[in-house]
Amino acid sequence: MYMPPYFKETRSEALHALMRAYPFATLVTHGDAGLGANHLPWELVGDRLHGHVARGNELARADGAEVLLIFRGPDGYVSPNWYPSKHETGREVPTWNYAVVHVHGRLRVVEDHTWLRQLLERLTDRHEAGQPKPWHVSDAPADHIEKALGGIVGLEISVERIEGKFKLSQNHPAANRAGVVDGLRQRRGRGDAELADLMALQEENRK
Repeated sequence: MYMPPYFKETRSEALHALMRAYPFATLVTHGDAGLGANHLPWELVGDRLHGHVARGNELARADGAEVLLIFRGPDGYVSPNWYPSKHETGREVPTWNYAVVHVHGRLRVVEDHTWLRQLLERLTDRHEAGQPKPWHVSDAPADHIEKALGGIVGLEISVERIEGKFKLSQNHPAANRAGVVDGLRQRRGRGDAELADLMALQEENRK
């Protein structure tokens, strides 16, 4: 990944926070048929990532494969009109701000029934937490859950290398960065609030 120094994010807490906030990632593999990509939710547990797929998925037969996981955070178009410097000199152009984390590692296929059930319970409890009446795995008939577990395999990725690129206007002066945050909050498009919040957090970390 192209990485200008001012966009490089190395703080583990920032990288892990993005992975937890945006757990639906793209898993890239390279097999006999060439490059492949799957899109799956993941759970970060220490220095490992846990997920699952249907037994029919090619990943169920990819034990030991070298993989790349791409976690995408908020992103959005940045108008030059948001920069105070544009109104002074006119010497600005549009761009796109975003935050991504790339995880490189090795895939392990997990067949353990208890491991799988515990993973499903953790994932469900996490993503149901905001519901008025959260659904739990134990709410379904036992035979239904057993059948579902029989149709999947677990995936575990040992994290060998992690890269973060947070392109948040760090190459601009503070006034321009503040202008981008204001512009995003006023536009209120898909992901704009989240991107503005991330930029504001970066500003706080500068202090």
